[in-house]
Amino acid sequence: MSNSVDFLSTPWTHLAGPGNALPEYPRPQLVRDRWHNLNGTWEYTGADGFRGHILVPYPPESALSGLRRRDERMWYRRTVEIPRDWRGSRVLLHFGAVDQVATVWVNNQRVTVHEGGYTAFSADITAALRPEGEQEIVVRAEDLGNRGTHPVGKQAEQPGGILYTGASGIWQTVWLEPVPDAYVARLDIGPDLTGFDLVARVAHGGEHRVEVVATDQDGTEAARVSGRAEWRLRVDVPSPRLWSPDDPHLYDLTVRLLTADGELVDEVRGYTGLRTVSLVSDELDRPRIALNGRITFSHGPLDQGYWPDGVYTAPTDDALRFDLERTRELGFNTVRKHAKVEPARWYHWADRLGLLVWQDMPALPVVLDNPPGPQAPPVAEARRNFEAQLMELLDQLGSVPSIIGWVPFNEGWGEYDTGRIADLVKSRDPDRLVIADSGVNCCHSHPDTGAGDVYDDHTYVGPGTPEVRDGRATFDGEYGGLGLVIEGHAWPGEPMVYEMTSTREDLTRRYVEVSRDLARIAAERGLSGAIYTQTTDVENEVNGLLTYDRRVTKVDPQAARAAAKAAIQAGTPTP
Repeated sequence: MSNSVDFLSTPWTHLAGPGNALPEYPRPQLVRDRWHNLNGTWEYTGADGFRGHILVPYPPESALSGLRRRDERMWYRRTVEIPRDWRGSRVLLHFGAVDQVATVWVNNQRVTVHEGGYTAFSADITAALRPEGEQEIVVRAEDLGNRGTHPVGKQAEQPGGILYTGASGIWQTVWLEPVPDAYVARLDIGPDLTGFDLVARVAHGGEHRVEVVATDQDGTEAARVSGRAEWRLRVDVPSPRLWSPDDPHLYDLTVRLLTADGELVDEVRGYTGLRTVSLVSDELDRPRIALNGRITFSHGPLDQGYWPDGVYTAPTDDALRFDLERTRELGFNTVRKHAKVEPARWYHWADRLGLLVWQDMPALPVVLDNPPGPQAPPVAEARRNFEAQLMELLDQLGSVPSIIGWVPFNEGWGEYDTGRIADLVKSRDPDRLVIADSGVNCCHSHPDTGAGDVYDDHTYVGPGTPEVRDGRATFDGEYGGLGLVIEGHAWPGEPMVYEMTSTREDLTRRYVEVSRDLARIAAERGLSGAIYTQTTDVENEVNGLLTYDRRVTKVDPQAARAAAKAAIQAGTPTP
């Protein structure tokens, strides 16, 4: 029996509207003062000729979009006037994410095509702009869902069980930005324990120089260096204060692009945190995950990033931050971003709140009706798309301090060439860890290849007891799944759960019991981390610590916090 309602609102649903659709600056690690947000009401045309309006950036399947419909091909249109004080500048049109293939026209001129629903892209639209007056922007989004050859994560045309409602079209912020002829397009930042390396990627650059100024939280200058643009600059920080969950300290950055004569061309702001992640041996010579050289047990929930009102898109920035704040309040130091990529502001909040992040690559479409049955390798086009978009993801999130590891595959979904893909990820980002296949024990058709830095298995309810078998650390990548249905806060349909409980007290008791088992296993077996399923209920899955609408914490917070902290302490040897 399902105690459900027709529509679940969140505490922030009423705050998302045409004048307040995610108004925050969307790119915290590369900030300019001048920009124009294009979120709000756009014209919308569906594949069947439907015409209406949509609230961008909420996907058309969502309630917040105003449509609650799905189209495999959809058209967006709006007009905008370019501010007069932008004249003489290049104008960039930015998209946080559009699922799956986006074609963009400005004033009837095609300006870009982008494939892949999880990474940002931009177009220089300067040449397409009219001298004055309204400028027309048209976006065509094509999304074949599970029939296509692009990564989809856990989106499904027929949601149910562990698969959920799809999110087509524009689902992250759209915005305009004026820049000079030569400008800083990206900052690649690689931190360590004494400072960081920085490469300023410059568009249309010539003989330019870069000045980097790092300041502490109180505005005190910590370091200053300068050198050639596009070169790797070393920024040593005297008396460095390291980033960790216990002290998520960040340094603010100002990066100036200068001519050879020292004239200011462009200026952006960002931030970084100083930290390392590696494998070290414990006193029993077992490989363990270390943050800043110290063994640190990585413990947190599976975070899927779905919303009952926005599907893939949180209704507000406060809502986006809320899940991470509650994760900290429940005693965790980690979050696994499962089968999804979030907007840049989500990672910004993870950095600031102090959460270690394991980042999944969303899977290619796969049949999950009867896992772990045999799965054929993806077709060649799907493999090409997967690898190209994986590399985009690594580049886009490569400077995020909180991300400590990448997970290219999960439970064999769309898996192929496991060792080669793991090596590809490691060669692109040698300073983070790689879990080649999270839950490798769940997939009979893809046995463990020994690839990556971490052996990861899944056990429900568990926790699992993975054993050290080679030079990799061991990780309990998914366990838990304890469920509770809260009347009036459940999604329509039959609940899905690994173990059902009947009351809040019963759920709390079982959660504490499972956590005690985890603490014992961590201490005895040298386990490096564990991920509990999950942060919130997601559609028919009712195994969240919170309800899907985020209105009810289903466990007793104090007891849950104490249990999580005890597990972290048990898995973190005293130095």
